[in-house]
Amino acid sequence: MSYPCPLAEQVVLITGASTGIGAALARVLAAKFFGIRLVLAARSAEKLEIVATECRKAGAEVLAVPTDIAQIEQGQALAQTAIDKFGRVDALVNNAGYGQMGPLEMVPAPATRRQFEVNLLGPLALTQALIPVMRHQGGGRIINISSLGGRLAFPFGGLYSASKFALEGLSDALRMELEPFNIQVSVVEPGPVSTDFFGVVATAVEEAVPDPQNTPYRAAFEKLKKLEQQTSSRAWSAERVADVIIQALSDRRPRPRYLAATGGGILLFLMTKLLPTWAVDKFWQRFYGIDRVAKDWQSRQK
Repeated sequence: MSYPCPLAEQVVLITGASTGIGAALARVLAAKFFGIRLVLAARSAEKLEIVATECRKAGAEVLAVPTDIAQIEQGQALAQTAIDKFGRVDALVNNAGYGQMGPLEMVPAPATRRQFEVNLLGPLALTQALIPVMRHQGGGRIINISSLGGRLAFPFGGLYSASKFALEGLSDALRMELEPFNIQVSVVEPGPVSTDFFGVVATAVEEAVPDPQNTPYRAAFEKLKKLEQQTSSRAWSAERVADVIIQALSDRRPRPRYLAATGGGILLFLMTKLLPTWAVDKFWQRFYGIDRVAKDWQSRQK
């Protein structure tokens, strides 16, 4: 089989496929492209099998591979398992990821390491394992799922943004390096999405900072609890983001970046081109409650 071939004839590997955007992408691909071959990976074997079963019923051929992408060896084994099964991988969607929120001074080293293992080092290792296969078959496509947080940094999200900034830099370099081999690399940047992202964030915060009420950032932690309500009106469904990823998989000449956020282009223009840095800082400090920290901290010192 030569590349490119119709999407329905391709082998697509999706990480983080048991919930959220990854699960929605698998379901939409199975429903729209009868006969497509999907390799689905995630940590939870039980949740993964539920998604795999739904996709099989829709007409897809599915290989479900329980994988912790943070473990480099597991990512490499995932690549080999996919190749052993199908003999090729036409598209890789590096979707697995999560957000480690919290003030940078308080996030412990293990949580910092985990953030980069899941959001950067794991996707890189999996990509490295699949590049030779794509080159040999005549081409391929790599889609890295970033975030608006991969273009904009904000309080309490420093580690998440750092990992996504790094993923975008890696993607830019790969796009240039792999173009001679007809391997195309794109980034998809969602904004708020109606998934369990904030539930995962809450768990990560609790593990990293178990007693936020007794920190200098207490007032900001209180604001963080309401963040999902603040963003819910602009949140996209996981299926809507999946449609953007499918566009990136299907475009004859894919763009380097695809925004998947209401008003995302305007926000990026304002925050990176138009407004002075001090104004951007004040906006995010107010949005995340950092503007309340000094007064609350001073009142507790009396």
